[in-house]
Amino acid sequence: MELRTLGRTGMQVSPLCLGTMMFGVWGNPDVEESVGVIEAALDAGINFVDTADVYSWGGSEEIVGKALARRRDEIVLATKFHFPMGDGPHRSGNSRRWITRAVEESLRRLGTDRIDLYQVHRPDPETDLEETLSALTDLVAAGKVCAVGTTTFPAEEIVEAQWVSERRGLVRFRTEQAPYSLLNRAAEAATFPTCIRHGLGVTTWSPLSEGWLTGKYQGEIDLSQGRQAAHRANFDLELAGNRRKQATVGRLAKLASDAGLTLMQLALGFVRNHPAVTSVLIGPRTREQLDGLLAAADTVLDADLLDRIDDCVPPGTVLNPADAHYTPEALADPALRRRNGVGAPVAPSWERRGPSAPPNA
Repeated sequence: MELRTLGRTGMQVSPLCLGTMMFGVWGNPDVEESVGVIEAALDAGINFVDTADVYSWGGSEEIVGKALARRRDEIVLATKFHFPMGDGPHRSGNSRRWITRAVEESLRRLGTDRIDLYQVHRPDPETDLEETLSALTDLVAAGKVCAVGTTTFPAEEIVEAQWVSERRGLVRFRTEQAPYSLLNRAAEAATFPTCIRHGLGVTTWSPLSEGWLTGKYQGEIDLSQGRQAAHRANFDLELAGNRRKQATVGRLAKLASDAGLTLMQLALGFVRNHPAVTSVLIGPRTREQLDGLLAAADTVLDADLLDRIDDCVPPGTVLNPADAHYTPEALADPALRRRNGVGAPVAPSWERRGPSAPPNA
């Protein structure tokens, strides 16, 4: 595969990044099979692997560490912190106290002495950005982390972080990992232009929109198990946004068929086309899924087809607001939207931060 420079880090990465959320108890619990999928991806030319401490509650990092044991120096390795890794207020978030512990636990599970890209998995409204960046600066200085980035940060917080880094002489966030697909084009409006202005590398996740863009969710959707049960708001057809998604997938499938493509080829070709995007995360659970994703990954869409996609899903559109995967504190807490501060009791942020079901990415 061709290699691209990841923002201004100087690190060269493949245009596909292997996302490993589905390795472990959340997806494929067979360790040896999961290791085999990772090795096959590396053999195919992928040199960029992304995980997170919370994936399978540390299990994904352990599987990645086992797979990379003999090939560590060939790979750009990324992981994340933020979501709860245990009970209580001090095993989650973006505080110095948690970061300094979380990184050591990730290093141990990954079996490595450094993390090439350490990412903040979500914003933390109760922790000052300077606190987070100061802790990350110390990790870079200690050689435990090479570069730092964010995941699913709104554009205004990306800008604020750049300002804090410049004013305080702290390490800069060098990447943003944003949800982006044919059904969720919200990043095009502000996130991508902001990343371009500040020289951030962009990785994107959920290019198949949690499986919607494989065409599997036509007709009734079983909400009783699996991803559909865990992330009901993204699948429940009682919600207008999901009905819009289902209808739009039908139109996109026809566009793909008319162009001689599969729906998955259309989906991956679209995401890779955006000039802001450095690398697209793919998240196979099995070798068969990996092979299908690799076969679709080189698709190039011409201008006419891209215009027809724009007619179907206008630029900047997100069909279901739940697919944004992040709700700002100002919207989550009613008291912050009412002058007298009256609102339903809101749990501490560390409790709200904690997913009762696995986070989407």
